[in-house]
Amino acid sequence: MITQTKRTQDMLTPVEAYRILKEGNKRFEQNLKAQRNLKVQVIETSMGQYPFAAVLSCIDSRVPVELVFDLGIGDVFSIRIAGNVVNKDVLGSIEYACKVAGSKIVVVMGHTRCGAVKSACNKVELGNITSLLSKIKPAVQVIENSQKEMDEKDMEKVAIENVQLSIDRMKQESEILFQMEKLGKIQIVGAIYSVSTGRVDFFESDSDLT
Repeated sequence: MITQTKRTQDMLTPVEAYRILKEGNKRFEQNLKAQRNLKVQVIETSMGQYPFAAVLSCIDSRVPVELVFDLGIGDVFSIRIAGNVVNKDVLGSIEYACKVAGSKIVVVMGHTRCGAVKSACNKVELGNITSLLSKIKPAVQVIENSQKEMDEKDMEKVAIENVQLSIDRMKQESEILFQMEKLGKIQIVGAIYSVSTGRVDFFESDSDLT
């Protein structure tokens, strides 16, 4: 696999970036790896970086973005925060990735059995965690059934809803990202990673990215 350069990044479209991520996850799921020399990539990226993707994901130790998509050094901006929530710093990071550094796709990726989602569903309050979980509460409220405690299936629905709401916030609160997607310069997509299988399921169908 080649190291991303300004030329290869410029040649990629959002659709092609999406395809690279899907193919990388398929290899990961099958326990395969693309051949790459990481030491060479360290050297080749030492003078500059041209990642083709930005991925907002959870801090969960079971969801290492570069491994999940079988990526190398210099391929992706990885923004990690508990519950893959959106705040100004996250938005600024993604704006930099796309507007300044040229990334072609933004993926908001939640995952199954998410501790932050479970804590939000259970209404945990603890230090600064309380403020973070408040950003997941809108997703909880969409799914919540006041007649009973939320079960595991409900919590997985919250994780999916939380990804969608994070995407909505991204588009509402970042004029830069909203306009870039409107002009076709980037694509913003949602996904859920299964900690049991290693599979990433994207919300959008392939027809949405053509």
